Amino acid sequence: MDIDFATQLILEYKYLLMIPVAVVEGPVLSMISGVLLRLGQLSIIPTFAALAVGDLLGDAMWYWLGRRYGYSFVSRFGKYFSVTREHVETVRELFHVYHVRILLVSKVTMGIGFPAATLFTAGLSHIPFWKFMGLNALGQIVWTGLLLGIGFFLGNLYMNVNNIIGILSIAGMMGFFLLALYGFGRYLGNRLKQAL
Repeated sequence: MDIDFATQLILEYKYLLMIPVAVVEGPVLSMISGVLLRLGQLSIIPTFAALAVGDLLGDAMWYWLGRRYGYSFVSRFGKYFSVTREHVETVRELFHVYHVRILLVSKVTMGIGFPAATLFTAGLSHIPFWKFMGLNALGQIVWTGLLLGIGFFLGNLYMNVNNIIGILSIAGMMGFFLLALYGFGRYLGNRLKQAL
């Protein structure tokens, strides 16, 4: 997705559009939104809520797919990924023992590169849905806040660089003006010396 196009859509439809876009591309949208927060184009509470709700809807979708189609997917396509039903049972047992840690760490670290697989496995393991959503919501608060913070910092950096470039431009123009004035004064002084 083109960043300029995404930015224009966000500014046009703001919070309403954030929810479905966050289902698909939450992290990038969160950072863009952080920049827009810094630039004063968005408000923090509706932005945070829309991003969190969208991302949690995507998590619920992966959970539901794992719960509904997990075993049939493994039976049908597992051989292509070297995943057997025994592997799934082993992972399922581990998931039941450590699901709190797995879900919290996975959310905050974006699934350590496999967010959809972790959420799918939670559904396949039949972790109770409300427990799953509660843990994901806790992780989501940290994750969304972190990404918005990064975007805000980048927006702040942009603003400071913009201010620094403006200050340097003004200083450069003043320096050029002073040098030109000095040069013109010397030119006039030389002309006066030649005339006298």
